[in-house]
Amino acid sequence: MTDQTQRVSARGTMIADMVSFIGRFWGQFGWTVRIALVLLVLFVFVALFGPLITPHDPLAGSLRARLDPPFWQEGGSLEYPLGTDRLGRDILSRIIAGARISLTVCALVIAIAGTIGTTVGTLAGYFGGWTDRVLMRLVDLALSFPVILLALLLGAISGPSFTNIIIVISLVLWSQYARMARGETMKIRNEDYVDLARTSGLSDIRIIWRHILPNIAPSLIVVATLQVGVVIVLEASLSFLGVGVPPPAPSWGSMVADGRSYITSAWWLCMVPGLAILLTVMSINMVGDALADKINPALRGRNI
Repeated sequence: MTDQTQRVSARGTMIADMVSFIGRFWGQFGWTVRIALVLLVLFVFVALFGPLITPHDPLAGSLRARLDPPFWQEGGSLEYPLGTDRLGRDILSRIIAGARISLTVCALVIAIAGTIGTTVGTLAGYFGGWTDRVLMRLVDLALSFPVILLALLLGAISGPSFTNIIIVISLVLWSQYARMARGETMKIRNEDYVDLARTSGLSDIRIIWRHILPNIAPSLIVVATLQVGVVIVLEASLSFLGVGVPPPAPSWGSMVADGRSYITSAWWLCMVPGLAILLTVMSINMVGDALADKINPALRGRNI
């Protein structure tokens, strides 16, 4: 058998294994979770490839097309399937661009909050004593932050910005990872394989890296999955209040805020982005709950 034939055979085997895995994964869930998973995949696809599929420039307006209704209403057209806003900007294009903003905020916040929270919680749970007491008081302090007031304060000081919204949401959410990491670390820090690693001369940092983190990772993945919807809602809420992503960036929250004055005459201005938020967060929460049951059944029914 030639090398080329072997490569083709290996590639075919890999594709077959992938299809088989997807089939088994798909078959584990009910039809409601499957619908939610399809919506979630659509959200990620739109967010990643938004610039390639937007029918119009989301920032460019046309006064001749100002407040055009969706295509199924009288006066609407397929050129603007979901209508236009008060500046003649395409709602569909802005929804797609807003998905990209939401996904970017989610990725950055979860990376920052997850790293900080996991580090703090693991150190607190592993070392205990005064280290645990000091670090967990920091967690209690973070849990006491009112996110809206903190965002308004930062917005008043430096103005609304993408950086501010990342900082504010991260300051609030890292404590959730810290609590979970601490609890899981305390469960396994005295396991036999951890004691054996200590007696073999491994440093505490290497024990945490090689033995603690891999075993608490499933629980942290569950927390991260369930926090995606929280991040989207917080970002939309802060943008709605004017202290989130600054205009003219098409954040879903700011789109809802822009459409408040036209709720009776141009309902699509706020209903369409509001529906996007609802469907995205609902699908993420449903998929997150299903994954939580599969990855760590012990978390079922717990308030993370």
